[in-house]
Amino acid sequence: MIAQENPGNRPTAWTARLASVVERIAATPGDHRTALPALTLHRRNRPSQPVHCIYTLGLAVTVQGTKRVLLGERQHVYGPGQSLLTTIDLPVSYHVTHASAAEPFLGIMLKLERSLIIQAASGFDGGPPAKAPGSPLSLQRLNAPVLDALHRMINLLDEPSLLPQLAPLIEQEIVVRLLAGPHGPHLRNLANATSPERRIDQTVGWLREHFAEQTRVGDLAERANMSETTFRHHFRTITGMSPLQFQKLLRLQEARQLMLERNMSAGTASALVGYESVSQFSREYRRLFGAPPLTDIRKALSH
Repeated sequence: MIAQENPGNRPTAWTARLASVVERIAATPGDHRTALPALTLHRRNRPSQPVHCIYTLGLAVTVQGTKRVLLGERQHVYGPGQSLLTTIDLPVSYHVTHASAAEPFLGIMLKLERSLIIQAASGFDGGPPAKAPGSPLSLQRLNAPVLDALHRMINLLDEPSLLPQLAPLIEQEIVVRLLAGPHGPHLRNLANATSPERRIDQTVGWLREHFAEQTRVGDLAERANMSETTFRHHFRTITGMSPLQFQKLLRLQEARQLMLERNMSAGTASALVGYESVSQFSREYRRLFGAPPLTDIRKALSH
């Protein structure tokens, strides 16, 4: 397993300030939506079980506690002041590893607009240059100006009359500062229309809409305007898995949501997401989630 973790997870004055304002608004455990649709605040009073979900284009920031995110065999662990930038929609699992009632896990999730990144990156001369394709997850420590902008954005929730005018300006500032910092190469690759990241990103977007359909890798490669060999290489390099493994994760996660939210049987859910064999679905489901569908769903609903 490939682990990535930055040293020095002790909180700074800026992360302490952020923790104070996040804890004030996210006063109870859970995921808290805000008046800004792109901004959510998160609190956990104890370590959590693994959660399977889709990470979309955005910036996840830990201001207190520690969180682990797993993409395929790639593991990313981040603590106070560290951030995880996601540039491509990805099926991941995550869990909070350090949290307590006295010192809860506190986090920020800010979804980013692809159009804003592309606009800000065009003609932008500052910051590190784009680099060879790599993981769509970038783990970096945020500097004081970015933490300050996030602090101002969250405090702006207390001024609803100013929110529509000022929030877009702060969001733009955050994107520009991210482009100028260590996350910059990942954002530049996303903004470059001819980069492998941009083409794989577009393919992933198509797969998310059509995951239940029978798919040939050759057709996906043609859609990405690449040879099949090149497409397979870039897809695995960027996502950490093959195109068909990626599609399987999308199907299994969607089936689990259908069973949890709509009380569907395993047979019905598996058929809806594209499985022809219930027994194959059950085997692959157990391999991913650690238990057969019925057992896993009962356990999840009991918590």
